[in-house]
Amino acid sequence: MEDLTITAYLTVPGSELQASFARSGGPGGQNVNKVNSKAILRWDLNQTQVLFPMTLQRLRALAKNRINDEGELVLTCQVHREQSRNLEACREMLRGLLLEAIKPVIPRKPTQPSSGSRRRRMEAKRQTGEKKKSRSERWE
Repeated sequence: MEDLTITAYLTVPGSELQASFARSGGPGGQNVNKVNSKAILRWDLNQTQVLFPMTLQRLRALAKNRINDEGELVLTCQVHREQSRNLEACREMLRGLLLEAIKPVIPRKPTQPSSGSRRRRMEAKRQTGEKKKSRSERWE
């Protein structure tokens, strides 16, 4: 299988990826019963040497529902009617997951509400309180 280029400095070797095909479900007429068009792409995350540990940890968190008990990332696609297009869609899914995993995590900086927002909040609370007070005085 061809290498999967993610960025200029990250490429997943084709030797680490295994592709298999199965019969696809859904509509398609008689063709569905005789053609293995569903693509299944597997990547053993325990054996890979191309990812930094932090990136691998983020990838495991992003794709936790797609990792089996053996530590393989399993991606499937059966949208298209051709094996090659489904395999390419699986490769694009993997590329998208890896691009998301290599993004640096920017820690959130805690901020305080501005004085204007505090003033508007207190004014809204005061108006709501007056509205409720006027309702109760009317019926007494």
